[in-house]
Amino acid sequence: MIEQIHPSDLANWLDRVKAHGHPLVLDVREAHELQVASITAKGFELLHMPMHSIPPRLNELDPARPVACLCHHGGRSMQVANFLMSHGFEHVANIAGGINAWSAQVDPTVPRY
Repeated sequence: MIEQIHPSDLANWLDRVKAHGHPLVLDVREAHELQVASITAKGFELLHMPMHSIPPRLNELDPARPVACLCHHGGRSMQVANFLMSHGFEHVANIAGGINAWSAQVDPTVPRY
């Protein structure tokens, strides 16, 4: 089962999983979405990898490393989280509500679209 974490709870998740490696937030949105809104990495590495590019680039990701997936509202990131789990990734979470919820819960300067 994929853990659902709200953006406001990300810091707690990061603390829980950091023993397994430096956490990664995987932003699976398209490049044009990044131009509209993005987050700042704090306590994690941020990597942009659009959803469609993940299967051919899967070898660029470490399956033992904690990964939290992010998209616009949480749907695409949930699909990616399930894909990662099915490919042996051990510590995977979905950021529920995506960057839209991030703007509401963590950083109101992040534009909503």
